[in-house]
Amino acid sequence: MAQALEVIEIETGPTPQAAVIWLHGLGADGHDFEPIVPELGLPASQPVRFIFPNAPMRPVTINNGMRMRAWYDIFQLGGGAEDEAGIRDAQGLLEDLISRETGKGIPHNKIVLAGFSQGGAIVLQTALRQRERLAGVMALSTYLPLSKTLEKERAAENSDLPIFMAHGAYDNMIPLDRAARSRDALLALGYTVEWHEYPMQHSVCPEEIADIAAFLLGIL
Repeated sequence: MAQALEVIEIETGPTPQAAVIWLHGLGADGHDFEPIVPELGLPASQPVRFIFPNAPMRPVTINNGMRMRAWYDIFQLGGGAEDEAGIRDAQGLLEDLISRETGKGIPHNKIVLAGFSQGGAIVLQTALRQRERLAGVMALSTYLPLSKTLEKERAAENSDLPIFMAHGAYDNMIPLDRAARSRDALLALGYTVEWHEYPMQHSVCPEEIADIAAFLLGIL
């Protein structure tokens, strides 16, 4: 049994009726996106619980086997072989967090999965295979992992899930064309993708934060 993840929680008001589980990127931690919560300017009348988990520590091949927070291993930059076992383990960890929220009384259709880079790959992997309908998924500066297995494994319950994808035009870690290919693979399977491009590198910008806020308000 995998150990439960350490999480940072922020509630925008008492008794939240919705939750956003937000996964950080490689080498970062749960504090990475904490400052974004007040910037979203969500209405006090609709309190939301934000959950920012810390990824487990693991050796990462592209960083010479150095141990750091990572959702899965990366063997080489720019694609190639994927750490399928690691990706599926991380999916299981995220499913545990979803169960924790439903156990606190938040229904599946009020849970949003969000993630940046590696975290974004895991939220796409998980949301599209989830057997209960979620509120939506936000995949930031990322790509679709294990794309060849999605058609066989995807859940009908989330076939029309709102998907927000955002990417920097000058991303030097995950090139824009890799993200665009992921978007096209999703569109080919009939998913609806709200796609945004920004003049930035592998990061987040104020325009993107405004678009995220609008997406969250639309689905919650």
